Amino acid sequence: MASTTTFSIQHPTWTTSKHPKFHKPYKNLHFLSNPTSHSLSNPSSIYSSSFPLSPKFPLLNPPLPFHPLHDSSHDRLLEDFEIPTICSHQKLETLIKFDQIMHGESSKKVFIQDPPWISAHFWKGMYKLANKKVKVEFKDIEKRKYNLLRRRQIREETEAWERMADEYRGLVREMCERKLAPNLPYVKGLLLGWFEPLKEAIEKEQKMEKSKKQKSAFSPNIELLPADKMAVIVMHKMMGLLMVGHEDGCVRVVQAAVQIGMAIEQEVRIHNFLEKTKNYQRKKTMHEVQETMDKEKEVLRKRVNSLIRRKRLMEVQNLVKQDETKPWSRGTQAKLGSRLIELLTETAYVQPPVNQSEDIPPDVRPAFRHIFKTLTKNPGQKIVKKYGVIECDPLILTGLDGTAKHMLIPYFPMLVPPKKWKGYDKGGHLFLPSYVMRTHGSRQQQVAVRSVPGKQMQKVFEALDTLGNTKWRVNRRLLDVVERIWTSGGNIAGLVDREDIPIPEKPSSDDLTEIQKWKWSVRKAKKINQERHSQRCDTELKLSVARKLKDEEGFYYPHNLDFRGRAYPMHPHLTHLSSDLCRGVLEFEEGRPLGKSGLCWLKIHLANLYSGGVEKLSHDGRLAFVENHLSEIFDSAKNPVNGKRWWLKAEDPFQCLAACINLSEALNSASPHTVISHLPIHQDGSCNGLQHYAALGRDTLEAAAVNLVAAEKPSDVYSEIAVRVHEIIRRDSNKDPATNPHALLAKILVDQVDRKLVKQTVMTSVYGVTYVGAREQIKRRLEEKGHITDDRLLFSAACYTAKVTLTALGELFQAARDIMSWLGDCAKIIASEDQPVQWTTPLGLPVVQPYYKTERHLIKTSLQILALQREGSSVQVRKQRTAFPPNFVHSLDGSHMMMTAVACRDAGLCFAGVHDSFWTHATDVDLMNRILREKFVELYNMPILENLLEDFQTSYPTLQFPPLPERGNFDLQKVLRSPYFFN
Repeated sequence: MASTTTFSIQHPTWTTSKHPKFHKPYKNLHFLSNPTSHSLSNPSSIYSSSFPLSPKFPLLNPPLPFHPLHDSSHDRLLEDFEIPTICSHQKLETLIKFDQIMHGESSKKVFIQDPPWISAHFWKGMYKLANKKVKVEFKDIEKRKYNLLRRRQIREETEAWERMADEYRGLVREMCERKLAPNLPYVKGLLLGWFEPLKEAIEKEQKMEKSKKQKSAFSPNIELLPADKMAVIVMHKMMGLLMVGHEDGCVRVVQAAVQIGMAIEQEVRIHNFLEKTKNYQRKKTMHEVQETMDKEKEVLRKRVNSLIRRKRLMEVQNLVKQDETKPWSRGTQAKLGSRLIELLTETAYVQPPVNQSEDIPPDVRPAFRHIFKTLTKNPGQKIVKKYGVIECDPLILTGLDGTAKHMLIPYFPMLVPPKKWKGYDKGGHLFLPSYVMRTHGSRQQQVAVRSVPGKQMQKVFEALDTLGNTKWRVNRRLLDVVERIWTSGGNIAGLVDREDIPIPEKPSSDDLTEIQKWKWSVRKAKKINQERHSQRCDTELKLSVARKLKDEEGFYYPHNLDFRGRAYPMHPHLTHLSSDLCRGVLEFEEGRPLGKSGLCWLKIHLANLYSGGVEKLSHDGRLAFVENHLSEIFDSAKNPVNGKRWWLKAEDPFQCLAACINLSEALNSASPHTVISHLPIHQDGSCNGLQHYAALGRDTLEAAAVNLVAAEKPSDVYSEIAVRVHEIIRRDSNKDPATNPHALLAKILVDQVDRKLVKQTVMTSVYGVTYVGAREQIKRRLEEKGHITDDRLLFSAACYTAKVTLTALGELFQAARDIMSWLGDCAKIIASEDQPVQWTTPLGLPVVQPYYKTERHLIKTSLQILALQREGSSVQVRKQRTAFPPNFVHSLDGSHMMMTAVACRDAGLCFAGVHDSFWTHATDVDLMNRILREKFVELYNMPILENLLEDFQTSYPTLQFPPLPERGNFDLQKVLRSPYFFN
């Protein structure tokens, strides 16, 4: 460290190559080769500097070879010297001393007199030259590395199905050559068995369509891909649908047909693009230019060749896209998908394990059957309809939940940063179709986003780019723990049990009550097993992605928006928006030293993840909780599976374990504050929807209830509502059951009311939860408690508790209710004119509510007549009204998150966001906390409701809207000083 009299500085590493390449003499460095010899004199005119040095400066002629510094921590070494002048005749003796020190003749600190020719300007110039060379070399290395990763990314996006088809072709060849089926996992073996017959059936269909005079509707499309690639897509898409969306082993035909048709169309575009670029390159090398090509095609070809030569693939993609045919309609996709599914049902078979008895012929049966089944339109609804479904054989389901690693997962995380967003379909993945908004076919919303000026959307694009540029990696140590638990059967730490529960046997008695009870128990067991199967498939998909990514240095998640302006990763499985398992396995690729404040935030983060009421303590209380459990934390980190397993008691066990490991590393270090941490630290809003309503309404009491005001410990709105619910139920339990129908239910429930019972309903109340939704939420919580086993009684108890909870909410948050009512009334007025509710968010994103009455569009396919749903021209008035308040608040919390993301990027922070939960490194939490509070105040200093009313009045001048609800006088500046606003 520098002082007023001496310097004690860690030396940088200087290197000399074995055969040094000498540079031309630098300007003003000619004296280095001047061999004059004099003795040092006039020591009184200088001061001494103490710095042990290892670099070797041979006294050579030509001048000294210069090599760059390798450690940026010594950047200031050369800039801090202030060296007085001494006589020029002292050069050589000084250089000789330098030479002795540089060659390591003395390992001790040596005090030497600074020669006169070493000036601050000289050293600064040397440093700049060194730094420039380092930067150039580093950029070259990074560029080469980036180009390699980019090429891999392009292959992943464009050649995935091709590689899969190659693999199956190779396996088929191996099987033919060795006359022996390769030893493959169960489902992979099934797919291999189906591949060749399905490929041949598609080839036959392609040839037949070419020779037909009266061609089928799908004829032009079935010829656009090679048969083997098409076969692979059909098989994998069907199995993928069974993994994530089957109902008792069935997938609806309309869903499967459209999904397969969409996948074929996407691959056709990529296939055509690659074929065109190959042709362009071939023509270029062979100098074959078609003279008959029209002028526009000639210009396009030249531009594409030029861009390919310069490796500007994004521009090539855009040029070729302009030359492509129009997108396929849903009808086209469904017709092609239906025919390919039909070919799969005709060619795919399964066979149970070989029976030892030779007398019994092998039981070979179709793997898929097309049948009609009566299903409910949506879960929980009583309306039933007949649907065409593809039913898979039970043998397929047997091994399905272990087959994720063999499936092609779409929109995989990227190896390089995503393309910057510049328009509706310009950004995200390099070649896969990427859209800035998930419109789900809403024409009005697509038109609104496409037509908005790019400048208006600039802040939204910047925020999505910021989220997409956050680099992640897999926490291998955590993944290893997950794998060990999963291999041993799961059923702990939130992982589903890998075994099904047994189906009850039919009773021997003919008693109708017993028979009815048995039927109920069978139905319940089958439902549980179906849920377990879905959860096992989901877990396998997540783990499959983690396994593929665990050896990558890092990866990125391109983000886009839902129609309200909330950001989501485009990849569907392993993301930080997903479960505790995913969040535990993911961490920032960049590591940063904890620092003093970071160590405290890491402890608070661990306490928050443990939960169980700990997260409602003050910060000091949470720190004390961690200090009191250090032995359990160390044990969890050292022996997570076979130790005391304290981390399993946490509400978020895998994230808690990751925090235990990071904290134990820090506390076991000699310097805890310098330990590098990759762990994202969360700062979560306190019932964030109500926080936004409190800021809109400026109500002081509601603001205090949701931590917009500083307090000694955080306010807990969920506990407050639970107390009110308990008081109402307690009063009802004391009433006479003869006159009050709820008295008996109240007696059963009075001891079951707690914070957890009401939390989800309170949390979603501001997002428009209905009575039915609240009932289902509370029913699930009561089921978990296990005190009420009778299903009918459970349903009645849930109905009663839901009503009481919603009543208590209305009493406590009256101002929020008034704003919700005003928003709903405005929406009703607009929807009554058969118009959708639309508005612009504070960041300039246009939002159109997509709730229209659907129209059925019947199309005849080779399998059946399909009814495709289309967006109609009339709006759903009730849905437009009830959905507007929660959608509007979602658009505001999305705006707050995006404003915070951009500000954190500008401050040099690594940032990730999950709606109302903001993440960064432990050392940067204090800065992020300041930023997110400032952005919240900035957002609500805008006249949001006034602007909304003005927009409505401008857009619908003939309509009369109610006046704005009265608001309080809460001072938003108090948010800046509230420690528990986000915590």
